[in-house]
Formats: sequence, C-alpha cells, structure tokens
Amino acid sequence: MVRPSNPEPPSAPTTLGTVAVVGLGTMGSGIAEVLARAGREVIGIDISDAAAVAATSALEASTARAVEREKITEQERQDVLARFRTFSDLQAAAEADLVIEVVPEHYETKREVFAALDAVVRPDTILATGTNALSVTRLAADSSRPERVLGLHFFNPAPAMKLVEIVSSVLTAPAAVATVTQLARDLGKEPVAVGDRPGFVADGLLFGYLNQAAAMYESKYATREDIDAAMRLGCGLPMGPLALLDLVGIDTARTVLDAMYAASGDRLHAPSPILKQLSEAGLTGRKTGRGFYTYEAPGSGTVVPDAETPAEGDGATAAARTVSSVGVAGSGTMASGIAEVFAKAGYDVVLAARSLEKAETAKARIAKSLGRSVEKGRMTAEARDAALDRIAPAGSLDAFAEVDLAVEAVAEDLEVKQQLFTTLDKVCKPGAVLATTTSSLPVVACARATSRPQDVIGMHFFNPAPAMKLVEVVRTVLTADDVHATVREVCGKVRKHPVDCGDRAGFIVNALLFPYLNNAVKMVQEHYASLDEIDAAMKLGGGYPMGPFELLDVVGLDVSLAIEQVLHREFRDPGLKPAPLLEHLVAAGCLGRKTGRGFREYARR
Repeated sequence: MVRPSNPEPPSAPTTLGTVAVVGLGTMGSGIAEVLARAGREVIGIDISDAAAVAATSALEASTARAVEREKITEQERQDVLARFRTFSDLQAAAEADLVIEVVPEHYETKREVFAALDAVVRPDTILATGTNALSVTRLAADSSRPERVLGLHFFNPAPAMKLVEIVSSVLTAPAAVATVTQLARDLGKEPVAVGDRPGFVADGLLFGYLNQAAAMYESKYATREDIDAAMRLGCGLPMGPLALLDLVGIDTARTVLDAMYAASGDRLHAPSPILKQLSEAGLTGRKTGRGFYTYEAPGSGTVVPDAETPAEGDGATAAARTVSSVGVAGSGTMASGIAEVFAKAGYDVVLAARSLEKAETAKARIAKSLGRSVEKGRMTAEARDAALDRIAPAGSLDAFAEVDLAVEAVAEDLEVKQQLFTTLDKVCKPGAVLATTTSSLPVVACARATSRPQDVIGMHFFNPAPAMKLVEVVRTVLTADDVHATVREVCGKVRKHPVDCGDRAGFIVNALLFPYLNNAVKMVQEHYASLDEIDAAMKLGGGYPMGPFELLDVVGLDVSLAIEQVLHREFRDPGLKPAPLLEHLVAAGCLGRKTGRGFREYARR
C-alpha cells in the first residue's frame, strides 16, 4: 500500500486537553473516568441514553468513594464531574483533540464511526481505536486521515490497570504516537508501543492461554473449579482462566481468537468449540449472568451454585487409608520443602537420601527455613523444634519399611524414578501409598515399575513447597480409589489445595503455562516486542506476578525446554513446538539465573 502524499500534514495537538470517548460501556466509562480525574475535558458519546446515565452514575459513585477515602476533596470531586459531559451525537466530538472509540468489536461498526468522525473533527485531531482484535491498519486506510489513526488499548478496569498498548500502523505519523504516549504517562499509565497484529502483546499471549483452558475444560480433563484454582494457586494469578473468560466476555474472546487465528494459522488460536456454543446460546459470561459459571444476576461478579458446582467432599470416592508417617526420598530443595510441610503438619517424616550426610544436610536446610519462620513470627520456637524432632534423616530407602506414604522428589529422569519405585516396591510395607512429584513424566510408567501399580499416584507439589498451596493429584488408569482418597485427605491435613487431573503431560498448570511462555519467546524471536515490553505488558495488563522472561530465567531455560518438548511429543501440535530461540539459548549454556545468563544477564553470586 502506498501512503497518500500530504505535503504539510497538520501537527498533532500537544496537550490533548479535550478528549471524546465514543461508546460508554464498561470500558468507555472507565477511560472517561481516568481522563476526567487527570484534568482533561471529556466528551462522552453514546447513542444509548441509558449508557450515558450509567457512565455519569459510575463517575459520581467512584469519586464519592475517593472523597470518603480522603484521596480527593469534595471540591476536586465537583471539578471532575464538571469536566465530564455526555451526548448522543458524534457531532459533539468536533472540539476534541483526541477521539477514542470503544464501540463493540465489529469492523463495520468501527468503520462507520471513523467515517462519521472524519467529517466532524478538526484536521489535526487524533483518532484512536480501542480494539484489541481488529486491524488498526485497515481502519486507518479507510480513513481520510490515516496518519492520525492509531490504537489505544486500555485494560479493564481502566482506572485500576496501568498498562496501555499504543498501536501504530505503517501509516501512523510518529508525532501522533508521541503525543498519545505522553498522554498515557500523564494519566499515570505505563505505555507500551506495539505493532498492529491481533491481540497485540498482552491479549496475544493471554487469549491463547484462555483458549487452551477452555479446551481443557471442554475435554472434561479437569473441572472448571480445579482449572481455575490450579492457575491461581500454582502461578499466583489473580483469576483463573475460565472466570477471566466470563469477565472478559466469551463472545469477545471468540472474536479476538478468530482474528488471531486468521493472522497466525496456529491451531492453538482456533477458538475452542465451547466458546462458540456458549456465545451462540447467549451465555457470554458475567454480563448475561451465565458463562462457564452462573452468577447472581447479569453484571454481577458473585458466583452462585449450579448443576456443575461440586458438593462438599466431592473428589474422593472411597475411604482413605490411615497415614501417620511419611517417607520423602531426595535431598534437594523440593524434597526438603516437602519434608518440612509434612513435619509442620504433625507427621513423622523419614528423609532419605543417597547418603546419611546428604540427608542431614537436607535437614539442616529445613532447620534454616523453619528458623526464618520463627524470625518472622510465623511460628514459635517450640513448634520449630517439634517439627525438626519429627524428621529422621536416613542414608537408604530401607528406612521406609514402616511409612504409610512414600513421596519421591528425585531428579526429573524417568529411568531414575523407575529404579526408585522398584526399590520402594521392595522396601515399603503392603498398603503403603507410593507417590511421585513429577511435573512432566508419565505417572503410570513409575507405577508399572512396581508390583502394585494400584498404590501409585502423582502428588505434584509446587516450588517452594512450604509456601505454595497447590498440589496436583494425578490418577493413572490403575490408581485405586482409596489411594486417591488418601492423598486428597493428606493434602487437606497439610493445608494444601488438591486439584484432580489425569496422567498426561503437563497436568493442568504446566500444560497451560508453558505454551504461553513459548509464545512469548516467539514474539521476541519475531522482533514484535522486546523482553521488557512483554514482561511489562503481562504484569501490568494481565496481573501476572512475573513477566514470562523473568519466569523462564527463574525456572531455568533447560527445564522449560524439556517440559515444552514433552508437551510437543504428547499432543503432536505444531503450535507447541519449542521456539528455536529457546533451543539456541539452551545449546549455548544460557540457562537463566543459575548460570548468570538466560534471556537476561545476572550478577554472579
């Protein structure tokens, strides 16, 4: 496409003192509030009188709360309210320096708005679309002022979320981008500059993950409650993916994914059929009162029980076996953490390593951890001493002869684990439950290394085990019901949250987490965005505690690559193939923080 010549395009207004917001739904109202509270004159435009009234009421309510909390004075509140005016006609945008449209996510609707604005606004006015799925370039090309058109993508709720993605097309004038970027900073937001492709950075990564979660639920691999709890507790996310889909709107998610799939051809972006089914049934999430969950009323965030809500005590199908003593095999960080968890909960623990010296070193590590808890006031010195007294170091698995539950936490190598389970089969008493903490290997392969596969189960703790509340309970096709019941009961006693999943690669958390991390690497590999931009986008726009590259370097690039390879082999999906950039870094020995260099460089300790 050849850009039309324009000898002297008018310069963009530098202050953007008057801003029109077209569309006063939830997002438009939020953006209007942010602008008005930052001192801008705001022209709110919506064809619905009810939407305009609701937007005004929302601003009145939020500013009243701010006065109550002494964040602003009553006079400041009145000034904010005076800066917000509502209209039903686009002609009201004539005096605006910037117009932000946030009408429904349909191209023709947006194109009509832009065409009407072309005839109304000044030549130097900047036109911004709030789309997160449609082509900014196409909207710009259909405008009479393509150099003044860009994307301005706020996140919901706009007053609280710090991220704003500023989207340039190949037609956008740099001066317009600079002006809007400064506005975002003036609003107290963190602007991230991105190119024009569906989903941009944050939603481009987020919606693929949400889509996979929907597919996981649709396949009945795990319940909606377990999927959401797993991602909240295992990854520290503010919301589970299915609850987030209900908040975003299932119809909106489907629109974004359709656009992403059209651009990428990646099957991971092809909307899960359940998104289509729910959308066409009108079950689009919170706004209609029902989506993946059922809500108290349309627009409510309060979940109410429905036919899928598990009854109290659901998950166990048999009486549990008695567990009073636990054996933990291993001497690394995970083994030490798991032993600490059991000892603090009152279980007698045998901590076995390849030598008594390694086991004693592991117990010393636990003593330091418990000591820090005492220093922080989380436990008493007496409780610490009692927990340590319950841990008996051992240099051989023979010490597991009388334990009721044996948990292995050795190297993530199938052959090593199988050999260990063969030994456990020989030394553990009949009826003992044998558990593996594997995060990626087949549990059934460990079970088949024993003469009692019905007693073997997965018990995947997360690191650091004393702090992380999640345990993925992994049943094989051979696991006995009472073994499953036993592990769920034990999880409750050690104050962990169990989620049930079947024996397939990645279980819940890693199966959803690592494709997202892999897609982040692909974004950098394709030069779409930088490490810092992507990390900032996911922390500020997605509420993630760490950006994907921070997390990859903490986990270890070699560990991450191994998990991605397992997922790719298991599901045979081309979209799961590890990004070449990740493979190259691992081949170069750049494994993350542990080697001093991964995606970033770190000071050697």
